[in-house]
Amino acid sequence: MAAAELRSALLLPRRPRRVIISAAATLALLLVAGLGPLPSACCVTIRSRHRPISSPPDPVELTLLAAAHDKGAVCLDGSPPGYHLQTGSGAGSRSWLIHLEGGGWCDTVRSCSNRRTTYLGSSKFMQRHINFTGTLSNDPALNPDFYSWNRVFVRYCDGGSFAGDSHHGDQDGNGTLFFRGRRIWEAVLDELMQKGLAHSEQALLTGCSAGGLATLLHCNDFRARFPPEILVKCLPDAGFFPNVISRGQRSMRSVYSGVVHLQNVTEVLPKDCLLANKDPTEIRYHITLQIDLCFFPAEIIKSIKTPTFILNSAYDSWQVQNFVAPDRSSPDESWRRCRADIRSCNSSQQKAMVDGLNAAGDNKNCSWFIDSCFSHCQAWFDNSPWNTPVAPRLGNKTLVEAVGDWYFGRSPSQVVREIGCEYPCNPTCNSHQLPAQFMTELYYGKTKHDRPVM
Repeated sequence: MAAAELRSALLLPRRPRRVIISAAATLALLLVAGLGPLPSACCVTIRSRHRPISSPPDPVELTLLAAAHDKGAVCLDGSPPGYHLQTGSGAGSRSWLIHLEGGGWCDTVRSCSNRRTTYLGSSKFMQRHINFTGTLSNDPALNPDFYSWNRVFVRYCDGGSFAGDSHHGDQDGNGTLFFRGRRIWEAVLDELMQKGLAHSEQALLTGCSAGGLATLLHCNDFRARFPPEILVKCLPDAGFFPNVISRGQRSMRSVYSGVVHLQNVTEVLPKDCLLANKDPTEIRYHITLQIDLCFFPAEIIKSIKTPTFILNSAYDSWQVQNFVAPDRSSPDESWRRCRADIRSCNSSQQKAMVDGLNAAGDNKNCSWFIDSCFSHCQAWFDNSPWNTPVAPRLGNKTLVEAVGDWYFGRSPSQVVREIGCEYPCNPTCNSHQLPAQFMTELYYGKTKHDRPVM
């Protein structure tokens, strides 16, 4: 798959279709490097449950960041960034959940120029009201542990996982592209601190996809903003992107390399990783070698000192379609079938996605919930596994139960590690697949009149 297609991939789809994966499909055992085989004992009998009765969510209004221009904290087009805040109540009035929106990356002047005329590059095209679902829901039946918290959805409009600090002329030479993700992160957090986050008794930073990567990048910084006695943890959802080779290419690394150098994300990268990848002959010129490797979660995780819960599918639908089988024009029919339907993939095509997870095994701050469902972003879509009638279960726990037990210390161990069994063994999966159109429509087909359906 060409790098341009990866840049265009829209990680915030409209309501994804649910695809029931046939139990008759066969796939060899998926191995997580360093973690051993996925245990078949993880898959349990489905409990009979009914969807709780709930009321429709109240739309939450967009707040544009005050004094954004003074701080240089602006979207790609120079417009102010924004967030949606739903105030907590009762016992949750001093608890905060911050969710970082996802939506792919832009790594060239052309892709970033195109992106700035969409809601992922400009607040001019963002929806003014959205519904909060999943971990952001205020419905105790669907979100029992966090429903009463102060919940924030931070909009993504920099194209660099809230990490860059640079600017560049646009492709037409008539304007400026602002790569100010890091400043947006800092300015939004500063404003939220003034609105009560500074007095929080407990806090959780989370994000989906590119926002999941941002959660990993900013996890330690988020922790540092609170006194040591305050409970602070991080939950990256579908944010573990491996540096894989597919069809002889490292497509994801090509994109990340562009982001790292175009947007100047060095300031948020792990310092130990930067030192390890610095060219000693060029240090006086501040030129680094292979620092794009430090943008990958497998490297970031090594430096995380904050309790972190990695939520990912071992068969991430977006990664299958974009990394495992990256070339649409490949003459190999098996790869084309794999892109179209996970049931057609073989073990070698799948194993590449999760080899990087071995890095998490050495960090005792890392927990994980890695299921075998064909999905992408499981904790906040309104039809995600977070609040479906029959949610995926690992270790006899749903995702809601696993996250809640981990965060509040209700599990016997502070480190919770649940790994799914071989696809398609888990009968609790009710997976949804991202339609192919969402992989390219932002970069090639979105217009300023289009808007996301949240």
